[in-house]
Amino acid sequence: MALFPQSFIDDLRSQVDLVALIGEVAPLRKMGAAWKGLCPFHQERTPSFNVNPDKGIFKCFGCGLGGDVFKFIELHHKVAFPEAVRMVATRVGMPVPETAGGSEDREAATERESLISLHDQAVAFFTEQLAGASGLRARRELENRGLTAETIATFRYGYAPAGGRETLAALFGATHVPVPLQLRSGLVVQKEDGRIVDRFRNRLMIPIARDTGAIVAFGGRALEEGQVPKYLNSPETPIYTKGRTLYGLDVTRAAVRKVNYCVLVEGYFDLAQVWQSGIQAVAALCGTALTPAQVRILKRFTSKIVLSLDPDTAGQGAAARSSELLVAEGCQVNVALLPAGSDPDTFIRRAGAQAYRDRLTGSQPYLDFLLDRASAGKDLNRPDHRRAFLNQMLAVAATIPDAAVRDQFADRLAVKARITESVVRDEIKKAAAQRRTEAPAVAVAGVTRIRPHEQGLLWTLARRPIEGLAAISQIEPDDLEGLLSASVLQLAATLSDMPPEMLPELLRERLSEGERALFDQASNAEAPSASAADCVHALRRDRVKRESALVQREIDRLQQEARVDGEELTVLFRRKAELARQLEDLTQGN
Repeated sequence: MALFPQSFIDDLRSQVDLVALIGEVAPLRKMGAAWKGLCPFHQERTPSFNVNPDKGIFKCFGCGLGGDVFKFIELHHKVAFPEAVRMVATRVGMPVPETAGGSEDREAATERESLISLHDQAVAFFTEQLAGASGLRARRELENRGLTAETIATFRYGYAPAGGRETLAALFGATHVPVPLQLRSGLVVQKEDGRIVDRFRNRLMIPIARDTGAIVAFGGRALEEGQVPKYLNSPETPIYTKGRTLYGLDVTRAAVRKVNYCVLVEGYFDLAQVWQSGIQAVAALCGTALTPAQVRILKRFTSKIVLSLDPDTAGQGAAARSSELLVAEGCQVNVALLPAGSDPDTFIRRAGAQAYRDRLTGSQPYLDFLLDRASAGKDLNRPDHRRAFLNQMLAVAATIPDAAVRDQFADRLAVKARITESVVRDEIKKAAAQRRTEAPAVAVAGVTRIRPHEQGLLWTLARRPIEGLAAISQIEPDDLEGLLSASVLQLAATLSDMPPEMLPELLRERLSEGERALFDQASNAEAPSASAADCVHALRRDRVKRESALVQREIDRLQQEARVDGEELTVLFRRKAELARQLEDLTQGN
């Protein structure tokens, strides 16, 4: 039998939505804190099969069978424990750390336990430093944010000293922690001269925990003017994967279960202010794009999500992408937008807790949000704009798993686009069928192909960040349509105020696993496919070609309907001629 590290088993178990998994086999109904249904392992007429998602177990009071997710897979699929583990890992997308002999796994398990122990020591150290004389500046930062002693203690804020004798590196050295283990923790770094120094210096420290409570990473907030980056996060380690962690859920998960919804915010202090205001069913992304693994974690506690992200353009783009991912996973999603220039932290401090509650109460269903956002800036009286809007929304509709929700979306889309409902439903069916036959984007990073001009821009951002930032500043949002790297380029643009030499590291820190794989794939090439300026030029040409094709399709449709003299055709022919001139100029300019 293969040996699996216990820490891996615990992590894997925490990633599974047990109700959803068992519900695929035996329909379940919520009864109080548990779910009940007919037992899939014996014949019965009265439900005696119970699933407790809080404890992660099932139990049939008829036949006596029970256990965790692995036991259910063993019983249902008639496989042994190792195969059950592999099946669950495949389901949630986690690699299985196993070897033939098992000794390496035992070493890995020991290392993971040691790393968690080091993080526990670090929490205690940072907390002690916050309370001491050197922590005055950090205490003032917390005071200026209006955080109470209870909030500070609950989230275990601390302070990382600027240097001197009181450092984490000195503590680890005094307790004879092996240097390789220190470095693997991500809490210290090694200088070129061989010295071991703290990664976090002169920063307000925020512990990051799994939802089970184990501290696995830290975020460090700058305390001095000009200190960069503003937020420094732990690197990924054997115990920490950014895309599999939601900040604050260790504190708030009971509240999330109780009210059966979760407010999803972006930053550490957004979460702190929301929690302190009395809305304790909250979790935070902390600078990363929402990932499927994070959605699975959320769904173990609730399937109702209120997105409360920054209201700027990038934030709304993140809200749209997050909404689509959440809905594709079967969640019910609302979007709560704040006034321009506000985030939950600043809004609550300025307007108060009740004003924020009012924003949540008035949150917009994601369908309405996406329809409004996609139609903004488009003249839906123009056939080409209407078709572009429809195509964009069809891609969203194809991801909606619930037929009733999909029909509601079709109704609203038909009204917005001024198209009959039957036509919209037919188009949605085609889009869904096409989606089922396509491989998911960035499913296997090693074989994902990106366009040459994407590779050139990503390579330049990684190798020549000044030149890369100058290039992407000239890109329009429509230029990025259909690009696998669109989210990477958009994120890079938001980091333009950071020192250019830090851009590659900051990008990698904030990207999801799939996005980071794309970025590394492009930047590891020996040379770019073309200069950054030529890549921007190519994006513009592609955008003009796309719009020209849309216009031509609309012309063909109208001509098939024998509307040769229609006013719409006149407008379309003028637009086609204008686009042809633009394309010619771009081609000659290249």
